[in-house]
Amino acid sequence: MTVMAERTSQTSQMSVEEFERIAEFAAKETDDAVRFEFINGRIGVKKVADGDHDTIVMWLARRCMRTRPDLDLYQGRGLHVERYRDGRARPDATLVPEAHFAGHGEWAEPDGVLMVVEVTSYDSDTDQRDRQEKPVAYGAAGIPLYLLIDRDACTVTLYGDPDPDVGYRSSRKESFGARLLLPEPLGIELDTEELKQYVD
Repeated sequence: MTVMAERTSQTSQMSVEEFERIAEFAAKETDDAVRFEFINGRIGVKKVADGDHDTIVMWLARRCMRTRPDLDLYQGRGLHVERYRDGRARPDATLVPEAHFAGHGEWAEPDGVLMVVEVTSYDSDTDQRDRQEKPVAYGAAGIPLYLLIDRDACTVTLYGDPDPDVGYRSSRKESFGARLLLPEPLGIELDTEELKQYVD
């Protein structure tokens, strides 16, 4: 549910430091009703997700924890994605080894992240954000896997083989109801039949 807002000045992009000051101030003023991201010099306002959106993230968390209790699935964890793009992102979920983020601040480096997950929202920016920009940003940052759970298309897409220039070199798309294997080192099989319940 991010609504990307272009800077009024077209001559320069907002700095990461400016973004972090704005995000910190706005979080206090909105009582966490929105979250902020900064991707490719643009600030995004991400509204609180709806119940179906959060239920999908919890569905994934249960499956990951049953199969791989040695992993943690964080929700809304702040990641630096500026190695190849000047930005910050808060994936809907981030899969990492147990206690990986212990001792980190609000924004962590993507090193060691095994997979990021986005669940599409019903807003005008979801196509640009989740299907176009984030595969490039996450792949360029070297994150091995990106799982897109697309409620509009009723599909799951697994992006892999990250490349610093193009994002991801491979992707596999399946309709809700199919089985999707998250490859090693994860080795988790997802039966996506249940996802049919959480779309409008």
